[in-house]
Amino acid sequence: MLDPALQATGLCKSFGAIRAVFDVSLDVKYGELHAVIGPNGAGKSTLINLFSGDLRASSGTIFLDGRDVTPAGPDKRSLAGIGRSYQRTTIFSHFTVLENVRLAAQAHARKPLAFFGAAKEDPGLRDRAMASLETVGLEARSTVLASALSHGEQRSLEIAMVLATSPRIMLLDEPLAGMGPAESRAMVDLITSLKGGHAILLVEHDMDAVFSLADRLTVMSDGRVIGSGMPAEVRNLPAVREAYLGEGPAL
Repeated sequence: MLDPALQATGLCKSFGAIRAVFDVSLDVKYGELHAVIGPNGAGKSTLINLFSGDLRASSGTIFLDGRDVTPAGPDKRSLAGIGRSYQRTTIFSHFTVLENVRLAAQAHARKPLAFFGAAKEDPGLRDRAMASLETVGLEARSTVLASALSHGEQRSLEIAMVLATSPRIMLLDEPLAGMGPAESRAMVDLITSLKGGHAILLVEHDMDAVFSLADRLTVMSDGRVIGSGMPAEVRNLPAVREAYLGEGPAL
């Protein structure tokens, strides 16, 4: 068994009297996609924000390759190998596709940030950006303004921006949100292609996508884990069925 790439133990996050995440423990290994699902308000996006460092945990511990990174902010976690996408599109719409990805690569460089002009002239950054665009199938769109991309292409651009930071661990927050069937299938194929070289933690509402992608599955409700394990095992747990469907049929 491989050691976890990313692991949380007893993770809690409170906002005043509201407990958004309570006593959550889970891990994700290299070459694995671990999906987190749950009803709206279950604490899924809060959990990803805790892993990325965008939120600080109220208590509990986060380990990256066995090292305690709980006190580290998002910049240090990014440099240590964590990349993430967001629930809402975070591209620079008035820059070209290539400029978006090149800036993501530059932001991750282990040296002081250069002005955009200097970054633009750096062949290493351009090569890394183009390789990321090729991975997501957008290399032919590199000179197009990001605002001209379809919604599905913009979500793929966000994945390219994550890849440009050379992550070992990817946190994907609802990458299929707002997509039609064809775009969803293309995104599922892309994420599948990334699994072998990364540890992936996925939050997603599209159940067909989740069950086709997930090696392991964790279900949250009201900030707590109510089921975790192999997808075939988890989908029929009584607590999971109740959270999603009341006393209805299995997922």
